[in-house]
Amino acid sequence: MGIKNTNITTDTTQTDIKCLQINLQHSRTATANLIKIVTDDEIDIIFIQEPYTIQGKVIRIPTKYTTFTAGRARSRAAVVVTNKGIDTTMIRQLSDMDAVPLEVIKCNTKIIAASMYFDREHQIENDLEKMERVLLHAKRNGVLIASDTNARSALWNDRVTNERGRILEEFITTNQLYFLNEEGSDTTFSNHIGKSNIDLTIINPQLLSCITGWEISGQKTYLTIESSNTILNQVPPDNSQLTPHL
Repeated sequence: MGIKNTNITTDTTQTDIKCLQINLQHSRTATANLIKIVTDDEIDIIFIQEPYTIQGKVIRIPTKYTTFTAGRARSRAAVVVTNKGIDTTMIRQLSDMDAVPLEVIKCNTKIIAASMYFDREHQIENDLEKMERVLLHAKRNGVLIASDTNARSALWNDRVTNERGRILEEFITTNQLYFLNEEGSDTTFSNHIGKSNIDLTIINPQLLSCITGWEISGQKTYLTIESSNTILNQVPPDNSQLTPHL
């Protein structure tokens, strides 16, 4: 598997939404390991890039969970909801094989959360247009985008910055977004070719105050969102642990 582990935590309460972001690299074995992780760690929502598929359909996810995908081609983004106490609806007009945004509602709080895959063979501007439509749809709600961007930048602690990375940097700045990736000894992507930081967790200011930490550890990515209208709608505080827009 390529993606390493990202831990993003808040104080855990019954109203929290515990999420996991992972790139499965279309692996059956990685999918089986994921299901064990979900059970052991009581995950509520899984944001998947490059899920395991056969004939274009995501498989090996238990039918007791709700799996969201879009498009008729091989899905490269998916969201799996395991907690029946969370109301989720896919935003179909914004969804395709590489982008699956949901409206997520718990305890009278609504956020927009998406799994996205950016094809490195395509112009990144196409994917940023999709992201911008998600942001516009969200209006004043919190936004979380779990993405395999295939974009490298020293700003999110990669060794190099490529053209895709420079374009994404400008998009993050222009839209006043935050990425949670921090400097560390580990990377978000690793295979036989090499290592890089191309997997980003991106949020808007409305969601910033719900996140208190971030770390890479192992082969899975955790994040916990505090489900509270008051917190999601307040002005985000200064948080030196998080990396703001440029």
